[in-house]
Amino acid sequence: MTEEVWDDDEPEVEVTEEGEEPVERLRITTDKRQEPLRIDKFLMNRLEGATRNKLQESIEMGFILVNEKIVKSNYRVRPLDTIIVFETRSPESQEVVAEDMPLNIAYEDDDLMIVNKPAGMVVHPGCGNYTGTLVNGLAYYLGNESVDLGNLHRVGLVHRIDKDTTGLVVIAKKEKAMANLAAQFKKHTVHRRYIALVWGDFEEEEGRVQVNIGRNLRFRKIMDAFPDGDYGKDAITHYKVLERFNYVTLVELRLETGRTHQIRVHMKYIGHPLFGDATYGGDQIVKGTVFNKYKQFIDNCFQILPRQALHAKELGFNHPETHAWTQFDSELPDDMAQVIEKWRAYTGGIIRKY
Repeated sequence: MTEEVWDDDEPEVEVTEEGEEPVERLRITTDKRQEPLRIDKFLMNRLEGATRNKLQESIEMGFILVNEKIVKSNYRVRPLDTIIVFETRSPESQEVVAEDMPLNIAYEDDDLMIVNKPAGMVVHPGCGNYTGTLVNGLAYYLGNESVDLGNLHRVGLVHRIDKDTTGLVVIAKKEKAMANLAAQFKKHTVHRRYIALVWGDFEEEEGRVQVNIGRNLRFRKIMDAFPDGDYGKDAITHYKVLERFNYVTLVELRLETGRTHQIRVHMKYIGHPLFGDATYGGDQIVKGTVFNKYKQFIDNCFQILPRQALHAKELGFNHPETHAWTQFDSELPDDMAQVIEKWRAYTGGIIRKY
């Protein structure tokens, strides 16, 4: 969303960037007498607990390199190949300590809960972020003294959003609810509506972006768009203009898929990086004038909103127990609302309700 390797029958997830930087788990140089062997089969004998599905998923996501290059699952290992295997889970700590912390619970029943996540909160522990995460808080709230990271379903984590993205996250409280919600995410039937402030103006009122997303071939912590489709996973984002401020635009975004950093990467790909997004080039002036007054205005906005301007506003799904359509809405956080209002005043825009 940096993502764990999930089995094929588990949900696609949006995940966090921070606290999930891949770390090197294994480095092997094959023997000079190595016979040709598919890389997934080769590694199954060398990685404890590895399955073929997980290895193929890791290869596809770029977590396994051969001679510092991306390969496919059918690549045959050769003599003196250097194979590097990355993982995102920290080898230092596999337990989540339950922590008493405030949680903004928008809704709760016997089967699930909806949490409105604030900016700055990592969803689950990883490298450099072992405490203070949403999962730490959920472990305490749901009565688990400690949680094995290999069993995140114990705290019902169905999907995730980035550390500095705000908004709604659904948590399953029962295994039956977890399985049901995970299936809905995988089938792309979950309604997810985001609001974002992005750089630039759009020629059209709405559109669709369908471009593969995968790990940057050089910087493993960030994602990239691959329009040729030869790498990464298919990703689809729909956008609609809500309000124009000449140099930036307020847009609605709806996800069909849930790839890591999908909205942020897709918006950058079409030339509209998210306002304030330091990872994808939105934390500098992308569009605008050269006047000092304008630069000062932008600096003031960045001070109010020192993160990407992205909010997970709506979340809807069929309730796992009643099967009735259930939908939730959340207000824009104060920092985003303040910056949007500043742009309205700066460009003479009108006030709208979203």
